[in-house]
Amino acid sequence: MRDTAPGTDREPARIGVYPGSFNPPTTAHLAIAEAALRTHRLQRIDLTVSTRALAKEAVAHPRFDHRIEVLRRATSGFDWLGVRVTEHQLLVDIAAGYHILIVGADKWSQIQDPAWYGDDASARDAAIASLPTVAVAPRHDLPTPAGLILPVSERLTASVSSTEARAGNLDMMVEAARDFAERTGAWIDPARYHRWLGSDGPDTGDRAS
Repeated sequence: MRDTAPGTDREPARIGVYPGSFNPPTTAHLAIAEAALRTHRLQRIDLTVSTRALAKEAVAHPRFDHRIEVLRRATSGFDWLGVRVTEHQLLVDIAAGYHILIVGADKWSQIQDPAWYGDDASARDAAIASLPTVAVAPRHDLPTPAGLILPVSERLTASVSSTEARAGNLDMMVEAARDFAERTGAWIDPARYHRWLGSDGPDTGDRAS
């Protein structure tokens, strides 16, 4: 994933990858990406969604293609943000070729757990060693090495979450997600979303974007 930086044939652009479900994308996701961009002097960050997310419950609604369309609309105003879909599940595979891997403190804590590596600490250490530089969004209740912490308000990362957004806190969503949720019921009203699917949705060309 090493692109050439604008205006040069030699120096590779510094590109970060930020894996997640972004279900829905929130203001905290955007703040974390912006912090990584500044701190690590990146030219681009790819928000990367796995078609088979590891250790996540299957998403019943909204549909995967609608989630990706909303994410693309949310990033369209930022020339440094991209959207990537992958079939990979493991971070070591998702991050291959990138300069920076951006994760939340919960994900950082998870990848330290040998249980994900067949309770083999040496396999865990080898997997972590193969990762690019890691940038971690802090959370007060989860320990993170000081050298990896991004300068993001812990108040923001602790209080703003996709779970709370799905519970009806629309102000936590980025504008594209909030607009789609209000228009279709996605994330906040499953029954209305399913009615939209059957009437005003894809059959009439009313798309997320």
